[in-house]
Amino acid sequence: MEASHTRYRFTLVVDDFGVRYTQKEDALHLLATLEGRYIAKADWDGNRYCGLTLEWDYDARTCNISLPGYIDRALQRFAHRAPAKPEDSPHTWQKPNYGARVQYASHDEDAVLVNAADTKRIQEVLGGLLFYARAVDSTMLAAIGTIGACQASATKTTMEEITHLLNYCAAHPDAVIQYHSSDMVLHNDSDAAHLVAPKARSRVAGYHYLSSQPTKPGLPSPDDPPPPINGAIDVLCNIMREVLSSASEAGLAGVFRNAKAACPIRATLEELGHPQPPTVIVTDNTTAAGIANDPVTQKRSKAIDMRFYWIRDRLCQGHFYVHSRPRSTYLADYLSKHHQAAHHRAIRSTYTYTTHA
Repeated sequence: MEASHTRYRFTLVVDDFGVRYTQKEDALHLLATLEGRYIAKADWDGNRYCGLTLEWDYDARTCNISLPGYIDRALQRFAHRAPAKPEDSPHTWQKPNYGARVQYASHDEDAVLVNAADTKRIQEVLGGLLFYARAVDSTMLAAIGTIGACQASATKTTMEEITHLLNYCAAHPDAVIQYHSSDMVLHNDSDAAHLVAPKARSRVAGYHYLSSQPTKPGLPSPDDPPPPINGAIDVLCNIMREVLSSASEAGLAGVFRNAKAACPIRATLEELGHPQPPTVIVTDNTTAAGIANDPVTQKRSKAIDMRFYWIRDRLCQGHFYVHSRPRSTYLADYLSKHHQAAHHRAIRSTYTYTTHA
């Protein structure tokens, strides 16, 4: 809770809330009032919130969040033994068939449905790991989404993917996200992978983070250096229900989904006293950026008009700005598809913080 004359702000999640105060007498008064009506406990160090462990470094102006021991307890619960060789990818990787004239969808020819007990185990594993992935380790979100899409009709292959995911958890058990002090300006990197999911569906991903104000007035250009990377406050990684007709439509759908997810974040930041300039959404799809910003005119796809033109209206209102940037310089590409283990090893430190002794 933040005191500014008579204005207070606090966050509340069921029966767990964090308070920021300027004078301790105010906090003691609030605590005494609560203890008069409820059973209440106070943590003056502020090291625990909603099950998360918070490590504050006021000199470096950083905060690390983690869930120590969560994966160890999950592995014990599911009676999973760590493999002899560490697994560095959360999901199996299928090498692209470059140059092929026809790209065939993957299909499990010898699919054998699992029994009810195995189906329940798959659902329990995914449910337990989803909270951890959403909270601190976004690197496994794509794998969880892919497995979750087929859990209702799970096969032996699904069980193998669950084992693969648990092996990855055993190799990387204690993820940490580090947040740096910033200007509290929302930024978003958006991506969409076309036709990467079963039933000809696409996956949309987004990395939302708080960073610095633009270095110069006006809207940014693709040639401007990206803002300093910060820990994610929200990660979007979903398989879209719609079947999209092209990579450009998928890219525009990714921008649309990320802008919708950013709206409540923008409203919250402004209510907390952090006015937001137009939120910059970065995509690697130049056509999608052109359609959103209006330089590119598309005439044939009524589906795009019907589903995704909301983003153009919000750009006209000054809430967002979309521009494209090369894939190697933005954060959402990793989250939208499966990669080989070498890429996971190289990129994991971008999304989780590694402490050094």
